[in-house]
Amino acid sequence: MSELRWHPLLQEWVITATHRQERTFHPPPEYCPLCPTRPGGVPTEVPEPDYEIVVFENRFPSLLREPPTPAVAPTPFSPVMPAQGVCEVALYTPDHDATLAELPLDRIEQLIAVWRDRYLELGARPEVQYVFIFENKGREIGVTLSHPHGQIYAYPFLPPKLERERDAMRRYYESTGGNLLLEILRHELQDGRRIVQQRGGWVSFVPFFARYPYEVYLAPESPRRDLADLTDDEIAGLACILKDTLLRYDRLWGFSMPYIMAQHPRPTDGEAYPYWQFHIEFYPPYRTRDKLKYLAGSESGAGVFINDTLPEETAQALRAIAVEV
Repeated sequence: MSELRWHPLLQEWVITATHRQERTFHPPPEYCPLCPTRPGGVPTEVPEPDYEIVVFENRFPSLLREPPTPAVAPTPFSPVMPAQGVCEVALYTPDHDATLAELPLDRIEQLIAVWRDRYLELGARPEVQYVFIFENKGREIGVTLSHPHGQIYAYPFLPPKLERERDAMRRYYESTGGNLLLEILRHELQDGRRIVQQRGGWVSFVPFFARYPYEVYLAPESPRRDLADLTDDEIAGLACILKDTLLRYDRLWGFSMPYIMAQHPRPTDGEAYPYWQFHIEFYPPYRTRDKLKYLAGSESGAGVFINDTLPEETAQALRAIAVEV
């Protein structure tokens, strides 16, 4: 069963997808469904002996191209809709033990081109309002397969966090004519304390308002609304700043850092969004080498994050790490 149920108190959609309980959970490497299908081996999602990058539709999707009619009737307070949309999986490499941080720059540039292709194709679908490209990495995040991969969700609505970003950017644009995130970035560059790296037309920084310890934003220095707006040089710069960031995470405490990577392009509902600034956000779950940041009562119950680190200090720690890209 898969359907959308309206949350009347928070004014947002909740996806109910009971079939996802059956998805594969950390099989042995020789049974990984995301590896190539080796001669004489177990068939996988990729019926080829090798590949570069592969994108396919999730076998356990939260959203469906042709969803069934909801099996439950709405309540007087909560409408119900079919869970229409698309959920895709993007495989970064055939190497089961690799990570995005370890891939060469040309492969990361190739991956960015794939992201852009999927953003444009899925965003052109009439029912799709937002294309969300993300990666969950690490058991601590809750991933069920360790093979290096990301996901792409094409939502039939604007997700609530992105809706709040849109409203904030629009209000700033209407009152000042400026680009809110770009102005924030320029202020951070002038201040300097929270900057991690600047290269190739991109900046990585720990935001002044960071909610997670070691949270990092990647943002272009010029107004860019989505991946399609990037120049060839900016795509190369994004590959560099992305690899730089991931290497710093891995060298911070000497282990491969788990994280959530979330891309924030403009919505795909046909509006121009002159005020939108594309960026990528990283949320690592660790607050120290051996302590996790849990979303507990204040965060989960009230929506108020408590960050027990200083952005100026976490940025300094990341900035001090020697990285060559």
